[in-house]
Amino acid sequence: MPGRARNGLDWRTSQGGIVMHSFAAAGAGFLLAVLWFDLMFDVQTRKHAGDVLPPEILTSISNYYRRVTTDAYPMNRLIAVVMQLTLAAFCAEIVLGEYAWWIGWGSLLLAGSGFVPTMTRTVPNARRLGSAQDPAEEQSRLARAICRDHMFSFARMSCVLVLQLMAA
Repeated sequence: MPGRARNGLDWRTSQGGIVMHSFAAAGAGFLLAVLWFDLMFDVQTRKHAGDVLPPEILTSISNYYRRVTTDAYPMNRLIAVVMQLTLAAFCAEIVLGEYAWWIGWGSLLLAGSGFVPTMTRTVPNARRLGSAQDPAEEQSRLARAICRDHMFSFARMSCVLVLQLMAA
């Protein structure tokens, strides 16, 4: 029966859309928006070829990451919650089997492969950079590593959003 999953539950909204798909696409879109804001500060590293970034650039990036990783508590936890809920939505898509298998699995693999390094490397680097306690050389290295991580994450999440929109 259309709109019914294998377990007999109806996951369609009254407008005919799929609840899990909408939630997954919204999660991917939210995370892309967060990455966009991060990249607005990160790209300052791309304009300077030297080993050490100019002090005003380091201050700008460091202040941003202090605000979003430390000063914004508890709201900064929302990003991790959205990551988890988005992964759960991908899993629900897979279990419900409403779309081609590669949409759910592709979304799960792309997003999951980005969320792990984000939580284990990028966020700790951003907190450390936000503390502004390291020498300028180390802060520059951290800022460039964060920028690189965010560019890869943006590309991954863009692909995830395309997959989710293909399912619509």
